[in-house]
Amino acid sequence: MVRLLIPPIALFVMVLIAFCVGQINIPFSDLIHAFKELFNDETLSDQSFVLWNIRLPRILMAILAGAALAIAGSTYQGMFRNPLVSPDILGVSAGAGLGAVLAIYLNYSVIGVQILSFIFGLATVFLVYIISQCVRRLDPILALVLSGIAISALLGASISMIKLLSDPYSQLTVITFWMMGSLTMATMSDLAIVAPLLLVSIIPLILLRWRMNLLSLNDEEALALGVNIKHLRIIFILSATLMTSATVAITGIIGWIGLVIPHIARLWVGPDFRKMLPTALFLGATFLLLTDTIARTAFPIEIPLGVLTAFIGAPFFIGLLINGGAKS
Repeated sequence: MVRLLIPPIALFVMVLIAFCVGQINIPFSDLIHAFKELFNDETLSDQSFVLWNIRLPRILMAILAGAALAIAGSTYQGMFRNPLVSPDILGVSAGAGLGAVLAIYLNYSVIGVQILSFIFGLATVFLVYIISQCVRRLDPILALVLSGIAISALLGASISMIKLLSDPYSQLTVITFWMMGSLTMATMSDLAIVAPLLLVSIIPLILLRWRMNLLSLNDEEALALGVNIKHLRIIFILSATLMTSATVAITGIIGWIGLVIPHIARLWVGPDFRKMLPTALFLGATFLLLTDTIARTAFPIEIPLGVLTAFIGAPFFIGLLINGGAKS
């Protein structure tokens, strides 16, 4: 029970730290005063303006994005019975990335970038699924994974081609920065768009998390228990894909969270998805919020989140492999 309480407590503490630290450090006492100003409908001071209009959207976006990527990673790993897969296993991240890069190349607005990124992410999954259904000689899950790898390679080549054709003095810079992931441009309007999509996709996974344990069985054993694995797998794929596409459309590509956080959650509370999925949610939110806080405070310039998550996630995952911790 104590192990289940520590992740949400850690997230709460991290939220307080993220509010207080930054280019302008705000003491905890001033944070309490800022809350009073907000709820008493007073004229906001400069510190309160920074808190509610700059830091709050970033904090909320980091929590939602981190939680979504961690849950999506946990879902894919459980569904494919493979601890080495991540949310981009079906090419979701690459598809959403191609949509965003194409929108930037065509000089679309920020909203246009987000919409095209989201559409391409979903379209990629449907394409991968259709291709896998045409493969008759392989296990369905293996066919799905291999199709995702092939389509991801094709989409990556398309992104490289667009970068080659882009204006090196304007578009290429924007594309490169977006591909590395960031919460710099997060706003409350972005949250109003992405939050409902993430909640709609997270809720079914949380409610059906006990059934995720059945995916460790083969299809015949699950059917004997009265569970339609095929329908269940479609629900999980659509939910995980929706949350990944929605997140990438707003934040850019942020890697390693969906791969590493499920391992940490599994080591912390065990492989039972009834406990592991909520734990992954809080750990993912805490990890991305911590990373974003480091990105905007520890260096003279803001470091892209994709760079920091790789620096943190890759060595940790190597350690898991060496110590034998990366087990399903």
